[in-house]
Amino acid sequence: MSTIIKLALVDDEPLILEGLSLLFSNVENIKVVKTASSGEDFLYEMEGIQKSDFPDIALIDVQMKPMDGFDLVEVLRAKYPDLKIIILSSHYKSNVLGHMIKLGVSAFIPKNSNKIELLQVVESVYEKGVYFTKKDQDMLVDFMISKPKQPTLEAEQELSSREIDVLKLICQEYTNQEIADQLFISKRTVEGHRQRILEKVGAKNTVGLVVYAIAHNIHPIS
Repeated sequence: MSTIIKLALVDDEPLILEGLSLLFSNVENIKVVKTASSGEDFLYEMEGIQKSDFPDIALIDVQMKPMDGFDLVEVLRAKYPDLKIIILSSHYKSNVLGHMIKLGVSAFIPKNSNKIELLQVVESVYEKGVYFTKKDQDMLVDFMISKPKQPTLEAEQELSSREIDVLKLICQEYTNQEIADQLFISKRTVEGHRQRILEKVGAKNTVGLVVYAIAHNIHPIS
């Protein structure tokens, strides 16, 4: 039996919400376990959700009121760090995509994407933690060039060769213990490297590290 991906949908447009629910209802390995028409409603419903229905991924619209998608993501990242988040937006711009670096969002998908693309994104985020196309990568690089402090490292903060080795293995989803075994160092040393990389890069979590690595060609998109 294949693994069922539990999905939550958050969008203030009823037609979009209904359309996505209908689309996923015909996909065997994806189950919509929660829908909400606002960020506030979603946060309220998450408080009382059963463990068996806790979503693996939340697909969230950016343009909602009064709480927009990015504000919602900030709260979710703090309260539910294991929840993977896909941003859904009609505005495919480098500044929107670049904001993902700070928030730790797993993927960004335009609203005009087709069913095949949408399913590919959801499945990739579930399996790998992130999904970025070559176009996304180019936009991230452009964003970093235009916003040098968010986040570009100063010379004295550049990642060491050992930190780059650790980052590459993090991107390949190795655990701290597995990284330690690969590099013949202790688990505690790996934890120290991971924390320093987070601080240098300015990322809040592993997703942020992967985004940084992709944008800097440390972890090329396959």
